[in-house]
Amino acid sequence: MKHQNFNLISHVLCPYVQRSIITLKEKNIPFTRTDIDLANKPAWFKQKSPMGKVPILIVDDNRALFESSVICEYLDEVTADSLHPRDSFEKANHRALIELGSAILNNIASLYNAKEKARFQNIHTEIQGKFQFLEKELSGIPFFSGDKFHLIDAVYSPIFRYFEVFDSFTELNTFAHLPKCQLWRKALSQRKSVKQAVSEDYPALLVQFLINRDSYISQLIPPKNR
Repeated sequence: MKHQNFNLISHVLCPYVQRSIITLKEKNIPFTRTDIDLANKPAWFKQKSPMGKVPILIVDDNRALFESSVICEYLDEVTADSLHPRDSFEKANHRALIELGSAILNNIASLYNAKEKARFQNIHTEIQGKFQFLEKELSGIPFFSGDKFHLIDAVYSPIFRYFEVFDSFTELNTFAHLPKCQLWRKALSQRKSVKQAVSEDYPALLVQFLINRDSYISQLIPPKNR
């Protein structure tokens, strides 16, 4: 890869930003990070992001890419040692399950926005169903498809991080009967790139974000966590 300057426009809590940072770190790509306030977006950001979302990857100060899946694919393509499997079918399957990961993130957003307990429980059941599907696909040793870390692992790391915070104040037991998912979750949490994808105050920031939702999950957070 010829020398390029990369600036990742991000937000402190965004899981899609996390998957991009994990990819950058796994590929040993130097980059700078610029966090913005999504409630008060700068004018220049609106010109770079037609969908108004993060992350945005600014390349050489003048070109921009949006959508995390595209950003990760681009970073993988312009560097050596792909984070995708070599086998064409396995690669396609990984990409399909990456889409499932994005669907789970949408479910999680619905989960923490749910106002009533019944709605919350229904969404959680839907999330568990998706992980039950993944359980059958997992290698269990230790990443998604074995010893090598792939893009799919970068995608699911931020998803599991949500449940680390949820589990700090409630007992959802999301992975109670999913031993391979539990092993995968633990392996990802110990990965250096995954740890470095968020700041140390991420759990506290996420808890405050959840409190501000004024939803069902907000009511489950005890006073000591506030």
